Amino acid sequence: MMGQQHGALGMRQQQQRNGMSPAGLALCPTHVLRPVHSMCQQPAQRHTRRQGLEAVAGHSEPVAMQSALTPQDEQPIASTSGTDDVDRSINTSNLWEIDFCSRPMVDERGKKVWELLICDSSRSFEYSEYFANSKINSAELRRAVEAILARPGAVRPEKARFFRSQMQTIITKALTECGIKPVPSRRCFTVMSWIQERMESVYKLDPRYSDKSQSLFSLDLGPPEALPDALRGEQWAFVQLPLRQLQTMLKGVEEADIFGNTFDLATIGADTLPKDILIPGVAVFSRRALPLAAWTNGLEIAAVKADVLRSSLILETGVNQRWKYGGWKPNQDAIDEAENWEDCKQGVKGLHFLAVQPNPDSEDLTGLWLLSDREPPQV
Repeated sequence: MMGQQHGALGMRQQQQRNGMSPAGLALCPTHVLRPVHSMCQQPAQRHTRRQGLEAVAGHSEPVAMQSALTPQDEQPIASTSGTDDVDRSINTSNLWEIDFCSRPMVDERGKKVWELLICDSSRSFEYSEYFANSKINSAELRRAVEAILARPGAVRPEKARFFRSQMQTIITKALTECGIKPVPSRRCFTVMSWIQERMESVYKLDPRYSDKSQSLFSLDLGPPEALPDALRGEQWAFVQLPLRQLQTMLKGVEEADIFGNTFDLATIGADTLPKDILIPGVAVFSRRALPLAAWTNGLEIAAVKADVLRSSLILETGVNQRWKYGGWKPNQDAIDEAENWEDCKQGVKGLHFLAVQPNPDSEDLTGLWLLSDREPPQV
């Protein structure tokens, strides 16, 4: 069960001046979730604070959460990173991150060179292999995966995340045939960072590099959809926590005491953030907080965004799914608060979080997800 430490997202009444947090971030009122298209709301009544998490609590009416390569080129590379001489060629992880895409390189025929990258979240396992343009199919991908799994001591992962929707058919078929669950997800923080690292350390140093041969893959996001009933809460609030306290609370996720997901800050370049810096988040309150957290945990949550034009929170999941997660009355104060929350998020390298708890005064936290608002690499 959750202890006092994990209840730090609860809020007790404490007056603040001018509706601003100590960090100067204007915070949004707590919103009651309402049916889609209903936009009624009353102004905030009071400011509250509890154990370092800050929000503005108010009352509102019901809001809805709604090429031809040489034989040498084609050989796989069992990677080792840095100078630690650690063997990273044998997988022992239950979760992979995969990218299978063209790179900014061309072969002697002028065809794009493709690359397969596979790693785990800590990069204790890494695999890379170049592919000719004519070999981009599920059979070739399955061959590479089976070769990895055939190595002595290798563990078959339970699932593998990938973030390019355009490659979903090939990746899904190959992984399924290998007994690995394919998971479309933008929570591929480690492989994304590895790609960006390889741009400077590998691709640009390769004689086949061409800055005119950029990837055509892009993130294709459609309009947000109505949120399924099982994922609806009753109230929500913009909140914030010092990074140190947030990391402490995330230990409950790591120890499986609460639902949620986290990641190494180094994978998004956020490991140098000061421990006392305030991290913005969204807290969702519900009398059915435990089942709500369980259902929410079934999503591959990428980010939460405050969409000013739609006067709505947008929950982004999987690779390109978007959901209407909550809303506010479109007035200037609400717009300023939403924009300030987004500015704060960008000021901490896109880092933010989503929390679920029974109510603003509860000492229980049933779900906590560390999130990163970042675009996939354009490579």
